[in-house]
Amino acid sequence: MRKLVCALAAGVIALGTAFLPGLASAQDKKITVVTWNIGYFDEGFQQWVDEFKKIHPDFEVERIDMKGTEIPTWYQTQVVAGTPPDIVDVQGGLWLQYASQGGLTDLTPLLERDQESYTKDLSPEVLNNWVYQGKNYGVPLYVSKTLLFLNRNMMKAAGITKDPESFDEMMADAEQMTGGEHSGFMTLNFDWLYWPLFAMNDVQFVNEDLTKAAFNTPEAVALVGRLADLTSKGVINKISWTGRWVEPNGAFAAGNVGMLHAHAPAFLWFKSKADWVNDESVGAINLPGGWSTPNSHSLVMSAGSKHPEEAWDFMKIATSGDGAYAMGTGTNNLTGDVTVNARLMEYFKENLPAVVPVLETQFQNLDKLTGNWAFAQDAAIKDAFYPELQAALLGEKSAEEALNAAEAKVNRILARQ
Repeated sequence: MRKLVCALAAGVIALGTAFLPGLASAQDKKITVVTWNIGYFDEGFQQWVDEFKKIHPDFEVERIDMKGTEIPTWYQTQVVAGTPPDIVDVQGGLWLQYASQGGLTDLTPLLERDQESYTKDLSPEVLNNWVYQGKNYGVPLYVSKTLLFLNRNMMKAAGITKDPESFDEMMADAEQMTGGEHSGFMTLNFDWLYWPLFAMNDVQFVNEDLTKAAFNTPEAVALVGRLADLTSKGVINKISWTGRWVEPNGAFAAGNVGMLHAHAPAFLWFKSKADWVNDESVGAINLPGGWSTPNSHSLVMSAGSKHPEEAWDFMKIATSGDGAYAMGTGTNNLTGDVTVNARLMEYFKENLPAVVPVLETQFQNLDKLTGNWAFAQDAAIKDAFYPELQAALLGEKSAEEALNAAEAKVNRILARQ
């Protein structure tokens, strides 16, 4: 990822001279849209294209769908070559790498210009997830944040009759459900998805102006030590700290995990793998304290787009009104358009009631979002921090040793931002 940032910096300089609005030839009336692993979303995407061509009949739309793991390297190559796609679907904090190097278009003037026809229908709390140094670089394609999935079967077998209301209760329930092949708790760990466990224990990652690490405190040392101890006992499944997506969700689908802290799309993934999963056997609640990490997808525009106005029109079509409704029904998610979401919830109640409790959590407690810091070097900070934390959680280092090392590494990166 650090190589990507350097390449983007060089590519952006080249793009500044290569692409000047208004100089595109008649033969070049095309925008390219990169989507993130939703190749199945053909009908909805075509609906976007059809609406787009009503206002730009002389333009073509090229679609490229890629796995998320492939997009960064491919995008780097395109930027350096001077042929960046106009629009890219990105997840989590990936966009920060691009925005900090001038690789993305500042959408703030467009959002302000189109306030009445577009922006006013977007959730401000959600839209704020793509703000860097006071400028907005993305618009929400679909909304996703973490919650707590509960294996009601395991809870019942363990004699647990109410949902946990604090971190201590959650861990106590996890211990009560642990034994044999069963573990009580699991979390996803990529893209800061585990950070609500720290936030609910009053551990801050960084100071208010994002210039210095704030996580190395006695409270954090005690928490990491406790998490490591629970992991060694099997209360917290070790896959929490070593898996990414398939492994932890697969473990929950197997029916051997009592609670899973994950973001909303996990539900339909593990439901598709397990016949036992239904709205009675799996509960969906906010994590105690209401904390969550957003992992929404957004559409961003490359700074090198030769057709920024046309690209902006396409982005608006995809993320509002009927286009957003198509996205929600086609991928079983909520969107950033609050008016559309009311329609979507009615659709899900009628057609997919099991997902309703999951989706109801997605617009609750938006004042308790964490893990969405606007770090220019987000990927580098993750690479510096998580291996140290992981070593402590797996018992390879003491909590104090790991946090000391992590603090030094993170502060070095923050000093360079």
